[in-house]
Amino acid sequence: MGLDDDIAILAAAPVFELFERDALRLLSFAGDRRLLGEGELLFARGEPSDGGYVVMSGTIELIPFRADSAADAAPVLVSRSGVIGRSALFRSVARPADARAREASEVMRVTPSVMSRVLREFPDAAAAIHGGMSEELLDLVRGLSGVRERLVGLAPRKR
Repeated sequence: MGLDDDIAILAAAPVFELFERDALRLLSFAGDRRLLGEGELLFARGEPSDGGYVVMSGTIELIPFRADSAADAAPVLVSRSGVIGRSALFRSVARPADARAREASEVMRVTPSVMSRVLREFPDAAAAIHGGMSEELLDLVRGLSGVRERLVGLAPRKR
C-alpha cells in the first residue's frame, strides 16, 4: 500500500477525517503497522490499551462482554477506515472487548504519544477534534435527557 492509499484510508476514518493532509502523512509514518492472520487476536478484553487502531484492510471482529448476561454481546465488525479504541488514541484504558481478525487484515496502531505529537504540530486538527468531540458529548447528553424524561413519565406517581 502506498502513502496516498494510507492517507485516503486515514482521511475516511472517524477522528482522522478532520486532519489536514500533512497531519495524515505524519500519522502514516509514525503509526505502527501490524498484519493479522484470520482468527488472530489483536487484543483481549481487560488488557490495558497502548493506542487505538485504524483498520487499513480486512475486517476486525469486536466481541464485547455484557455484564448483565452470561453470554457476550453480538459482535461488531470494523472494516477499512474504521477506528478501534478511540479513547485509547488519547490515554490508556482497559480494552472493553476482544478484537480478532475475521480475515487477513492490516491495522495501524496510533499511540497517545503519536497523537499528542500530531496535535501539537497541527493545532487546527486539535481544534477540530475538540469541536467534534464536544458536539458528540452534547448529542449524548441530549439523548440521555430524553431517556430520563421518558423514564420519569413511566414512574408511578406518589400519592
